[in-house]
Amino acid sequence: MGISERKERQKAELREQIVRVAKDMVMREGFAALSMRKLADAVEYAPATLYLHFENRDAIARELCSRGFNDLLAVLEPAAKVEEPLERLRKLTEAYVKFGLEQPETYRLIFMEDAKLSTALFTEESGAGPRSFAVLVRVFEDLKKAGRLAQDAEPFKLAEVLWAGMHGLVSLRLTCSGFPGSPVEELTRVLVTTMVHGLPGLKAAKKTR
Repeated sequence: MGISERKERQKAELREQIVRVAKDMVMREGFAALSMRKLADAVEYAPATLYLHFENRDAIARELCSRGFNDLLAVLEPAAKVEEPLERLRKLTEAYVKFGLEQPETYRLIFMEDAKLSTALFTEESGAGPRSFAVLVRVFEDLKKAGRLAQDAEPFKLAEVLWAGMHGLVSLRLTCSGFPGSPVEELTRVLVTTMVHGLPGLKAAKKTR
């Protein structure tokens, strides 16, 4: 291996070390604890060295956010392979909620820390963020193609509603842990059942004279 190749490898290894330590820091102490100086101390390099790899703290946060979306997509992909759309819908919902609750700091970073982070990632159509959402849209597209949804049904909007429901379940648990609510597994089931079948036993309003 030549000198230039060795230097490039060392540079890549240090960049990965910075990202790994930054992620560990966020997982242990939350996103607010992340700073360039604290991170430099943790990797035992001068702060100036970190700036050779990342422009600033926000650049590191964007990298962590991007990787977090990739982690989410990796969790959704097995469920996305389920052939029957309604079963796929249930599996995707369960996988999403489980991810959010088992990786709370990653979830907070992706969706709850700084809107600019996720907004920027959604401008890249080939990125993990848009691809994760596309997995949800595809469920409703498949139902519509199979004639199981009305012709005027809008898969994109239905996916947005599903996403809002899943995000609501996760964020409620993360921000209001003291709320004596129902087990999240039951709420996940109710979310899917209500979306598919509507409110249970709902009757038309009685006509008044």
